[in-house]
Amino acid sequence: MQQPSVVAHRGASTDRPEHTIGAYELALKEGADGLECDIRLSRDGEIVCVHDRTLTRTSNGRGTVSALSLEELQKFDYGSWHRHGQPAELLVLDQLLELVKSTNVQLFVETKHPVRYRNEIERKLVEALKRHELDKQIVMMSFSPTAVKVFREMAPDIRTVLLLDRLARYRSGALPSFADYTGPGVHVLRNDPDYVDRARRAGHETYVWTVDSPEDVALCRDLGVRYVATNAPANTRRLLTANLAT
Repeated sequence: MQQPSVVAHRGASTDRPEHTIGAYELALKEGADGLECDIRLSRDGEIVCVHDRTLTRTSNGRGTVSALSLEELQKFDYGSWHRHGQPAELLVLDQLLELVKSTNVQLFVETKHPVRYRNEIERKLVEALKRHELDKQIVMMSFSPTAVKVFREMAPDIRTVLLLDRLARYRSGALPSFADYTGPGVHVLRNDPDYVDRARRAGHETYVWTVDSPEDVALCRDLGVRYVATNAPANTRRLLTANLAT
């Protein structure tokens, strides 16, 4: 069975502050097959790589991302909060796309919802990908079925992942026509490991988040998961190699 591809979740975010250029450069150095990022819009419509709705956890700033301009967001330090961190600048999507263009890795871009600007983030993402002439290396993701559907209508050639915190109506493995891959959390597979096979029979490979522990890595490999999103790409690669050897 093919080993899962290793996707660096917010970069190599165990060892570097998440969503910083240093986290993504380290992930590439460690041999990640893919990178993952979360994107939001600033008040003036710029795409920034920030997971949370607010700045409190991952910067020395305060406030809501969507209520601040890019210039205001750039005043804060996004690295020193991390145990391995040093002062770091806000990462905008354009910078990350430039980095990806110089490699052959995939970039999994998650649009965050709910947000005040509705599907403006998907429209802006499509514009950015056209500007950078990137499509083959990009996979779009969201927990919002509406967001994935809207994106597919605007960019029909770019692959998509419907992220799932629980299976609910998707328990059979089937997905809406606008979703290529299924994206369950690893907790879903712990409770229902047969889901990967049901999804595959329905025509959908699996992207799983967030896979760090040896037990979860082994589970995903044994189930034939296609992609594992991990905070520690080098360690996850080692665990996959060790499991393969045994």
